[in-house]
Parts: sequence; structure tokens; C-alpha cells
Amino acid sequence: MPSSPFPGAQAARESVSARLRDLRLGAELTMQELADRCGWHKAKTSRIEATKTMPSDADIRAWCRACGAEDHALDLIASSRSADSMYVEWRRMQRTGLRRLQQASVPLYERTALVRGYCSRVMPGLLQTEGYARALLSRIAHFRRLPDDSVEAAAARVDRSHIIRDGHHRVVLLVEEDALFQRIGDDLVMAAQLDHLLAAMSYPAVSLGIIPRAASRVMWGPETFTVFDDKRVHVELLTAKVTITTPTEVGLYLRAFGELGRMAVHGPRARALIGRAIDSLG
Repeated sequence: MPSSPFPGAQAARESVSARLRDLRLGAELTMQELADRCGWHKAKTSRIEATKTMPSDADIRAWCRACGAEDHALDLIASSRSADSMYVEWRRMQRTGLRRLQQASVPLYERTALVRGYCSRVMPGLLQTEGYARALLSRIAHFRRLPDDSVEAAAARVDRSHIIRDGHHRVVLLVEEDALFQRIGDDLVMAAQLDHLLAAMSYPAVSLGIIPRAASRVMWGPETFTVFDDKRVHVELLTAKVTITTPTEVGLYLRAFGELGRMAVHGPRARALIGRAIDSLG
């Protein structure tokens, strides 16, 4: 199996193989004995443990059953599926432009009851104004040498934000104070964006926390990520989007979100930080 261009994806595959091997050793089975119990050739066991072949869902169930560890099957299946789909290069997703990417994510947002997001450098997508989104997406298109459809993409991004007003969703967002000062667009664009944050804080569906620069850190600032219910995490890297669905890994991001939330301020204190950013504009 060719290795992934993202080390984390290859590491995820290797982790599945290692966990299956540990189950076999824990059950005190040789490769041949496990193969006999599963009804396949010993070479298949060897290939799976060497990460040369990724097991199917049925293979994982059979392996766990042979080892008397059926309770591990669901988590291992989720890990295996995640390893296959977790890394998708932005250039692949965006090759037809940015508008379609915005539209493609709408069904996921619409079927999610609780969206949790952490942003370290830019405003959360669900709270971006059209002017801010246009300025940001234009810069992304230029950097990634894509067709610049930022006008259409920005409109699609803002349209996606209907979920914060339709009464069917809950959105909990954490933003580093530094993001309030990152100049995306001119002063008018930034002023409108910061005013919009203040307005959005009054929406019943939205909880917005700002992590002050001066906060005593109980958690470092990781990469931007979004959690969809308790089932799926999207992590945004410079080169790719990483999708995580393995329960243990999703749990780690939920824990990180909780730690980050401990440092955030809300209500009047958050408004004061946003007001300070507005005052810094020329």
C-alpha cells in the first residue's frame, strides 16, 4: 500500500495494524492459528499486521471474534475507515473552485445538531460577513493558484450560515483574540466583520467565546478544527482537510475544546475584547 502524503494518515493505518497484532498476541495466537480461525491464508494475517493490506470491516470483525475481543471491533472499524479518508488535499477539493466546496458542506451542517468550532487566526466561517469571506477566499485562491470565484464562494459561505438563525441548531465557537486583529480586507471590511460578531452574540443559537491573549494557557493553540455533534471532526491544515471519525480521536478533540473553553471569556468581557479590536482600526 502506498504511503500517505500526510504522515498522520499513514500513522493511522499503522495504528490499526498494531492494535490488531496486539489483540492476536494478547489472545496468545500465532499468525497461523488466527488465520485458521478466520478462514484465510496466513499470508493475509502477515500483510495486515505489516500494513501492506488494510483489512475490510468483515476482516476486523472476524479478527476480533477470533481473539475473543468483539468489543474492540467497532472502534477498530471506525479507525480503519478514518485512515482511508482522513486526508484530502485542498487542491483536490478545490480544483473546480471554492464555491462548490462551500455548497458541498451544507448537508453536513444541516444534519448536525451541535457544531463546535475553534479558530486561531481567522473568524469562524459561520460568522463571516460576505465582505470578509470574499477577502479571505480571494487570498486562498491566489495562494493555491485556483480560479478566483471568491465572489460566488463568499455568497455561498454566507448562505450556509443560515443554520445559526433557523432555530434547529446550536453553535458553540471559540476564537483566539489574535484573530480579531488579523487584517483580512480593509478597515471597512474588518469593522463590519467585528460588528457582526457583536450582533451574532445575541443569537439564541450562538455561544461565542474569546480566548484572551493574556489568558493563562491550560491548552496550547492547536490547528483550526470543527466538531460535528460528537461524531466527526474536520481539521484544517495548510495543505489539506483532515477528517476524523474514530471515537477515541474525536474524544480527544472534544477534550481539547473543553480545555480551550476554560480559557475563554463570554458576554461583556468578550464584547470588550471585540471593542478593543474595533478601536484599533484606523
